[in-house]
Amino acid sequence: MKFNRIFVSALLALAGATQAFAQANYPSKPILWIIPYAPGGGTDVIARPLSIKVGQALNQTIVYDNRGGAGGFLGAEFVSRAAPDGYTFLVAAGNTHIFPTLLYDKVPFDPVKDFSPITNFAIIPNVLVAYPAFAPNNLKEVVAYAKANPGKINWASSGNGAGGHLGLVLFAKNTGIQVVHVPFKGAGPATSAMLAGQTDLLLANTGVFLAQIRAGKLKVLGVAASKRLEVMPDVPTFNEQGFPLESASFYGLMAPAKTAQPIITKMHDEIAKILKTPDEIKRLADNGAFPVGDTPAQFAAWLKKEVDTWGPVIRDNNIKPD
Repeated sequence: MKFNRIFVSALLALAGATQAFAQANYPSKPILWIIPYAPGGGTDVIARPLSIKVGQALNQTIVYDNRGGAGGFLGAEFVSRAAPDGYTFLVAAGNTHIFPTLLYDKVPFDPVKDFSPITNFAIIPNVLVAYPAFAPNNLKEVVAYAKANPGKINWASSGNGAGGHLGLVLFAKNTGIQVVHVPFKGAGPATSAMLAGQTDLLLANTGVFLAQIRAGKLKVLGVAASKRLEVMPDVPTFNEQGFPLESASFYGLMAPAKTAQPIITKMHDEIAKILKTPDEIKRLADNGAFPVGDTPAQFAAWLKKEVDTWGPVIRDNNIKPD
């Protein structure tokens, strides 16, 4: 019996030493970043160049793996079930960590219990754009026009429950206007419809239509952020125009729950360091984004705040996904 106890103790000590050695030499093989969306979207604009820099900093390859499907659920579920060994991470967004349990009755993962936050890469404010022929040129004129023509504004979104849709609902409620919500299956189709003159307004991620804005094919009426964007410094925020609203997308990194703290700390520190470099700050600013690089605890608290903000909007207006 005594021999057995000594043997078990020795095995546990060996396992602990092996784990400590693995963490001290982390990473010793390529790291997988799962992106829960198809290639070419806003996530890639923010995360792909960053993954290359992180790999260089860690002297290891970051395998950037787009696994789209089910609105981000497939990729998120895959990571939630992965081994917490520091070699599989999720590039998270609103669809995986803010809106799932607010919009859906059944979700194949728990956004809080199944993940360990690392850091928020960036926040990308939504901007309100209009078809050039749409008469109003600012938010005050939009509200006046809407009140004089109730139900005549066609306000597009990338889908029911999307961040831009929720921003629209909150703006309409706060101003007392009536508009017609026109949901599309994605910001791309919504933008195409607007360019064709089929809709009047669209509140969505800056990067979705930055090229069209620069080409003069769409006009910008406001930025739903706490401060103006460097990429369009002449466009005032909603707050500046007297209609407080902050609506944005985010992209950050999550590990499977129970990932060792030294691994989380190392990944966080390298990413946060990169996000503070002039080159990365400029790259994100050029894409209408604000770098973040917060701590895991701050990231978790920010996510909770977003859930607390948008939960009542979804429930009070009985918003359901497409």
